[in-house]
Amino acid sequence: MSLNTFVIPEIIFGKGSIEQVGDACSRLGAKNVFIVSDAGVATAGWLNIVMQSCKRAGLAFSIYIDSTTNPKDREITAGCRSFLQNECDAIIGVGGGSALDAAKAIAILATNGGDICDYEGIDKIHSPLPPMVMVMTTAGSGSEVSQFSVIVDSFHQKKMTIISKSLVPDIAIVDPNTLTTKDAELTAATGMDVLTHAIESYVSIAATPLTDVQAKNALSLVSRYLRPSVASKNNKEAKEAMAMASLQAGLAFSNAILGATHAISHAIGGKYLLPHGEINTILLPHVMEFNRIASPQRFSELAEIMGIDTRTLTEQQAGNAAIQFVRDLSNDIGTPTCLGDVGITEEMIGTIGISALEDPCMITNPRDMSLDQIKSLLVKAL
Repeated sequence: MSLNTFVIPEIIFGKGSIEQVGDACSRLGAKNVFIVSDAGVATAGWLNIVMQSCKRAGLAFSIYIDSTTNPKDREITAGCRSFLQNECDAIIGVGGGSALDAAKAIAILATNGGDICDYEGIDKIHSPLPPMVMVMTTAGSGSEVSQFSVIVDSFHQKKMTIISKSLVPDIAIVDPNTLTTKDAELTAATGMDVLTHAIESYVSIAATPLTDVQAKNALSLVSRYLRPSVASKNNKEAKEAMAMASLQAGLAFSNAILGATHAISHAIGGKYLLPHGEINTILLPHVMEFNRIASPQRFSELAEIMGIDTRTLTEQQAGNAAIQFVRDLSNDIGTPTCLGDVGITEEMIGTIGISALEDPCMITNPRDMSLDQIKSLLVKAL
């Protein structure tokens, strides 16, 4: 048997768990915490709950809510400056993947110095980070448990993928109640990101029995519950299931890494600052079609996990059924299905492909991709 590693934070899951954030920080020895969030989370009321929890725990705190969708390098520099000026000793991230990725990146600079661009790639972090508690408020990125942080390099107009076990938070808090304040569009886009994480980690060349368990359960849950979660903010069963799906997909991809869907999505999102979940939704069936020949059995298994009756299907037919399932799900919940729908044109494809080839997620894609193959895939996705 080959050796496998599986990194994971302490996880607090359940309705009302957001109120545990202050005590969680105290257990880590924090006295003065730096809270990274965004305006949307503040408006929804979740930031106030976090602040009240910190007060009850006797913690001093400072707030940074200038993180934006697709967090930029300059935001990380500003956040680190504030962290150091306020003499903070721990970080809380509250929000979706953007806020949590920003919080992780600020933690890197706080103890390692330099510029966030210095840490692009794998294992570039050398000094320990401040204690980190991450509170996820969307069923999407899985950043609360992952060893990833994705930040926009403004000068080169690309998303940098930073991968390090140092980025695995100390404590992850997942409260399904936070999903009830998200509109249908955001629920759909982030939910398709969960689906992409589950599928790409399951077919990754770095998948292991430890990651397979998480990916399979996440895929089963999102296949059953994303539609009802999009349909109603108040479907508590669906919200709890999608919170668990997001968490387990995060555990899977943090350890198995991802593939070409994310590599190309990072390239598009970094240059054109488009919503990550929407780009994944568009690219995923095209990448699945490209990758299927590399692992026919795995793609057949995807169909079974999705709930498709494969008893009368060949391996190839089952794989095709899994791809069609993704397309049907996207249509049902109203996410974009073509790159043209989000403003991408054929003239943009060349630079996207070059950047995608440099993304670390391409390393674990099950099938090798050339620049011409990426361009061809993007043309099909238009």
